[in-house]
Amino acid sequence: MAKKNSLIRPLVSDLHPYVPGEQPKIKGLIKLNTNENPYPPSPKVLAAVRGAVDGRLRLYPNPTAEKLRVRLAKLHGCQPENIIVGNGSDELLALAVRAFVEPVSEGRVPRAPNQNISGIRGTRPSEMVQYFTPSYSLYPVLADIHGAAKNAVPLNPDFSLPGVPELKRGGQWRFDAGLTLVTTPNAPSGHGYQTVELEKLCRAQTGVVVLDEAYVDFAGVNALKLALKFPHVLVARTFSKAYSLCFQRVGYFVGHAELIAALDKIRDSYNVNGLGQIAAEATLADLKFYRANFQKIISTRAWLTRELTLLGFRVLPSQTNFILTKPPLFPAQAWLEQLRDRKILVRWFSAPEVKDYLRITIGTPAAAAALVKAARKILTSA
Repeated sequence: MAKKNSLIRPLVSDLHPYVPGEQPKIKGLIKLNTNENPYPPSPKVLAAVRGAVDGRLRLYPNPTAEKLRVRLAKLHGCQPENIIVGNGSDELLALAVRAFVEPVSEGRVPRAPNQNISGIRGTRPSEMVQYFTPSYSLYPVLADIHGAAKNAVPLNPDFSLPGVPELKRGGQWRFDAGLTLVTTPNAPSGHGYQTVELEKLCRAQTGVVVLDEAYVDFAGVNALKLALKFPHVLVARTFSKAYSLCFQRVGYFVGHAELIAALDKIRDSYNVNGLGQIAAEATLADLKFYRANFQKIISTRAWLTRELTLLGFRVLPSQTNFILTKPPLFPAQAWLEQLRDRKILVRWFSAPEVKDYLRITIGTPAAAAALVKAARKILTSA
């Protein structure tokens, strides 16, 4: 806890920050822990970025990413005012918390780090960030930073989405929450959700809903139409996972112009760097290249699922560029270390719902084969 006379706000002192995946410092590691695309950007994108490294670097970029928004609007069949571009979708998620949720009044509700305080008497719906669990671990951190109440509601045991009647019977879910965040397809499970079930949930909510579609390019369906149908729904997309632009940090929201305008009021000036804007514009001009890569990843996902299953792993169905799998013989955390000893980096989470699983990014076929080979050796040595 913060000291009484500390220069730092108690809220910040007590904050448990977001923990990103490990960035390896050892050469030769096969990196399957942060869901990056294993294939580089299109040659046309690389050429566009190289061509922009000139005297423009001294200038500010377009403050609203206007050209990129026009291209995105054409792609999604809407208007530029339906789109806001951010420094990755993470920035926009943070803006959504700030724009649509009130901080809990100081002293009225106790502040405890990582405590789900939705049920504490006196919490107002407008002060609540709501999400399913497990999901993107940044959500509770954003709520804590803002001093908002959190309402974390469990998914079904198989990571499927509870239906509206089920949520009503459970009593914990708030249909009037100020902001509801839904990762679709889900992370870290990889479970995909049908648009019809998401629409039923959106229709039942009275506050703002963000459908976080970071991994949607690897799924069979998307819910973008809901952002253009409902005035309280936003869809989040990113150029990181599917379009190999993690380094540039470009994401965007699609939604009703009124919500977009509210977010635009509080975003940082020049929030998206110029090279990122150019890279994203060039990406949209070469979608055929990326769609071929999506199919490569989906094919490798199917192969890896089959091979690990033959080795005794329980692999959950995935609509993302990763799989969640329960390994045999040893606890998942032990597998994490054994694979790391063999220079293969995967992800393990300590949350109770997923502590028995490993999350493994779908890499190249060669990386997937190396993982299977290592798993086979571990099992043989056991």
